[in-house]
Amino acid sequence: MEQRQLGRTGLRVSHLGLGTLTWSRDTDEHDAAEQLRDFAEAGGTLVDTSASYADGGAEELLGSLLGRVVPREEVVLCTKAGVRRTPDGGVVDASRGALLDGLDASLRRLGTDHVDLFLVQTPDPRTPLAETVSALRRAVDSGRARYVGLSNHAGWQVARAATLLGEDPGLAAVEAEYSLLQRGIEREVLPAAADLGVGVLAWSPLGRGVLTGKYRRTVPADSRAASPHLAGFVEPYLGSVAAAVVEAVAIAADGLGRAPLEVALAWLRVRAQVASAVVGARTPAQLRASLAADDVELPPEILRALDEVSAPATGYPERR
Repeated sequence: MEQRQLGRTGLRVSHLGLGTLTWSRDTDEHDAAEQLRDFAEAGGTLVDTSASYADGGAEELLGSLLGRVVPREEVVLCTKAGVRRTPDGGVVDASRGALLDGLDASLRRLGTDHVDLFLVQTPDPRTPLAETVSALRRAVDSGRARYVGLSNHAGWQVARAATLLGEDPGLAAVEAEYSLLQRGIEREVLPAAADLGVGVLAWSPLGRGVLTGKYRRTVPADSRAASPHLAGFVEPYLGSVAAAVVEAVAIAADGLGRAPLEVALAWLRVRAQVASAVVGARTPAQLRASLAADDVELPPEILRALDEVSAPATGYPERR
């Protein structure tokens, strides 16, 4: 698997990342171990998790597998903080204390003394960005994180954080949703990242599973859209506008003799600023399907067609 430079840093990550959102919730220890083993054997290095996934359960499960399934030093470990658990549910808190306490707790669950990449999971309107950035600087200075970045932040926040951090330690990455069904980051986040030399990690590159084509005819009983807890996560991409994009992907896949998800991932792989697309597979079989996309190369005419059909869904003018 291709290893790509993360922005202007010296950190290199696999162009596909392994997401752990479902681990310890919908993905048990056996399947998680199989995913991690298959991913590493395919040359994957970037493993993405968060303190908020399964209330820390995903980190605990991943920590139990590091060293046993794959050596810790062969993994580029990324985790996120900034959503604090309370009796009433999750609360966004990107204050200095919350971020550093969260990082310490993550390290304990992961069974390591540092993470390779530490991200602030979501913007906190109640905390000055300068304070949030000070926690990122402290994470690097203390050796608890090698690189730092933001997740799900606006372009102006990426630019401001990069300015506050300066070149040392620098803002290494911004993680955002990006797929043929969600191209919103092309408005501001991608231009900001390009100008600042910040690497981009794309989450949900399969459009929350919709670009696999499994929702073209019906909603499978075992899918996220059929789950009362996750239906709202998928529903925005089940309308007629998204359906046109999915059909175009399916037609391209039929013509190439490949699966729709392979086409969707291949489209994202050639976006110049994307260092890694993080796939969150629930089962080992789903992950293997994504790994199989590694050799797909889309002809220029298919790339243009997919660009055009997906642009109206996000309100973009035609690119020239």
